[in-house]
Amino acid sequence: MSDSVIFFLIQVLNGVQYGLLLFLVASGLTLVFGIMGIINLAHGSFYMVGAYLAYAFAEATGNLFLAILIAVPLSILLGLALEYLFRPLYRRDHLYQVLLTYGLILVLEESRSLIFGDDVHGVKIPDFLDFSLPLTANLSYPVYRLGISLVCLALAGAMALLIARTRLGMAIRAGASNREMVQSLGIDVGLVFRLVFAAGVALAAFAGMIAAPVASVFPGMGNQILIVSFVIVVIGGIGSIKGAFLGALLIGLADTFGQMLAPQYAGTSVYVLMAAVLLWRPAGLFGRGLPR
Repeated sequence: MSDSVIFFLIQVLNGVQYGLLLFLVASGLTLVFGIMGIINLAHGSFYMVGAYLAYAFAEATGNLFLAILIAVPLSILLGLALEYLFRPLYRRDHLYQVLLTYGLILVLEESRSLIFGDDVHGVKIPDFLDFSLPLTANLSYPVYRLGISLVCLALAGAMALLIARTRLGMAIRAGASNREMVQSLGIDVGLVFRLVFAAGVALAAFAGMIAAPVASVFPGMGNQILIVSFVIVVIGGIGSIKGAFLGALLIGLADTFGQMLAPQYAGTSVYVLMAAVLLWRPAGLFGRGLPR
């Protein structure tokens, strides 16, 4: 194959890898919004927290995988603690949720500044993944990026099995459709909420951890991914994991090829895609409207 075809395929891989990473963040966001009815503006900050945890523990241990093993349980504990903070807002107006989560952004950003400073940090790729696969005489593809894609696909598959094949998944799906019905059936909705929120935080944080070596670790890194994640939720449909997966892939490819074909308009490509989808399906690809 010619270099131009290989270059095109590399961009497809880059778009898919970016989309799968976005899916990890957006899946937690759509579950929290779809089931709990919480508009969480701080969700992007969990991505930042994960990246900084990976940086801190990788510096301390010299091993990114060990750092992730330490950081993931901490992110789950953070999610459980924050769910307690969010609990009084389940039945409140969305304005209260927006104010609280915006305040949480400020708290996390200030905490990050006090602990790590405002410099940009790098996280070293593990040695055995720090090489590229030669595709042609002039083009190659980093193995670590392929590893990110494989891990994200494995998590997406595990999430799909959990949602479709387990009792917890049944409770999550039912809760996204009608919380009152789930509660009337004797299911502990509070426990489901805690697990969903903790999982959402952990997924966003894990995405930041594995992205840190290729995207660096810097102040405000969660803000942009938050906006894109909300776009994915809108495109896919609120509460739909399948919609989040497809929406994330579409956004990843649109952003990647937008930067390649029309860099001056690349920032608008994801919003043009969102507008096109909403004109076709106002509730999103697999949406059923706002949670009750």
